[in-house]
Amino acid sequence: MNANPVAIVVFLILFLLVACLGFVATRWRKADLHSVHEWGLGGRSFGTIITWFLLGGDLYTAYTFVAVPAAMFATGAIGFFAVPYTILIYPILFLCFPRLWSVAKRHGYVTAADYVKGRFGSRTLALAIALTGIIAIVPYVALQLVGMQVVFAGLGIPSTFAGIPNLPVILAFAVLAAYTYSSGLRGTALTAVVKDLLIYITVLTAIIVIPSALGGYGKVFDSIDPKKLLLAGGSDTSLGATFSYATLALGSALALFLYPHSLTGILSSSSSKAIRKNAILLPAYSLALALLALLGYMALAAGIKAMPEYAAGFAGFGDNFSIPALFLHMFPGWFVGLAFAAIAVGALVPASIMAIASGNLFTRNIYKQFINPDCTDRQEGRAAKLASLSMQIGAVLFVLFFPTSAAIQLQLLGGVWICQTVPAVLVSLYTRWFHPTGVLAGWAAGIISGTAMAWQLSLKGSVYPLHLGDLTIPSYAAVLALVLNFVVAILVTLVMNAVSPNKTDETVPADYHS
Repeated sequence: MNANPVAIVVFLILFLLVACLGFVATRWRKADLHSVHEWGLGGRSFGTIITWFLLGGDLYTAYTFVAVPAAMFATGAIGFFAVPYTILIYPILFLCFPRLWSVAKRHGYVTAADYVKGRFGSRTLALAIALTGIIAIVPYVALQLVGMQVVFAGLGIPSTFAGIPNLPVILAFAVLAAYTYSSGLRGTALTAVVKDLLIYITVLTAIIVIPSALGGYGKVFDSIDPKKLLLAGGSDTSLGATFSYATLALGSALALFLYPHSLTGILSSSSSKAIRKNAILLPAYSLALALLALLGYMALAAGIKAMPEYAAGFAGFGDNFSIPALFLHMFPGWFVGLAFAAIAVGALVPASIMAIASGNLFTRNIYKQFINPDCTDRQEGRAAKLASLSMQIGAVLFVLFFPTSAAIQLQLLGGVWICQTVPAVLVSLYTRWFHPTGVLAGWAAGIISGTAMAWQLSLKGSVYPLHLGDLTIPSYAAVLALVLNFVVAILVTLVMNAVSPNKTDETVPADYHS
């Protein structure tokens, strides 16, 4: 594909603006950025508005804005599951996470694993939760790189310069690594504001201009194969796609705010009230996502599959080329540059907070617990920064040396794994009945069974057909594994509470209310 000079200029201006903001953030609400509390959590100082931008920038990533409409483009209605699950997450946010923020504030917890250690008195269980978060987040960061690769291909920027493959992506993430290292979560928060504004401008313009050019929404839907508009119903032998759709939404909703980057955004809030307000305000992003998802249908209506000159620039990305190609087809160069900048910045913001969150987990729950228990605040902060930098380098290497499909497959596994932390984190916010050995055994059972199901699916999907007699129950593997997780946790807890009860808990009921 030929380079698009106007789009490239607009893209570079906006990208550099965001990068500069990332570095300027070292002077915003100036504090000791050698401290994990300040560098990795923003000093718990973000109010309702900054938290709104930060969580929105964190949850709605570049890959989300590429992959969700691409799923609609490729598979139809089943790809829309991302919308109801982003609606379900907000009642969970409203009910559960102010409690977690409150107890974390009172005890100085920085990560979910910090809380688990305090609640259950088990370093082993806390380590399991920390490792789950770190491992699950690596492919998530890598997918942000995939989103940027799609953007650079769309702009017509060669992927190789001076014999170095993926040099544009490497340079972009070098900028990300530099401002993340220096500014921490403050840099992420400032860049999130610009990212979200660009996304809203892009989405609102697209949902008005593109349907108008195609003859209206009616003509868009009329042009779609009816099989892609509706989910397949159940039968006497199978519960059908509607059931798998529901389990995908439920499992994804349970997992989303348990990802380390989501929790980092939540715990950086200045109050539990700010979290509750965001549970009310954040559904605006779900509306934007729903409208964005429909771009997949618009791409089909625009005949994107019949335009090989666009697809050629996206070789290797599969259906992920569809939405950038749609923008290239429908908009002038300057707006393409703005839209692609929105996607690229939509990669930087979540990748930054993901790296910070992994750095927090490593330093708090591995380095401080097992390597250097007597470390100073400055040593702890340096370890977190270096761990976050290592995470970003690892993600770049992952994209350079593994196919895109590997990142997608491992990200699917990451969702299955994160869901297995529900008993240790979410449920324990309301009860301490579970024995730590029971929770650990349940976690192990869930991780092993969920991984086995994904492996049986050849890591190409996450809906597992569970056969019960003549009935097939197609379900999200994470939900099936979580059911087993709870069963094992309950059974082991019953045994352990009878043999060797453990009620170690450094928290008290009053800690969960503020």
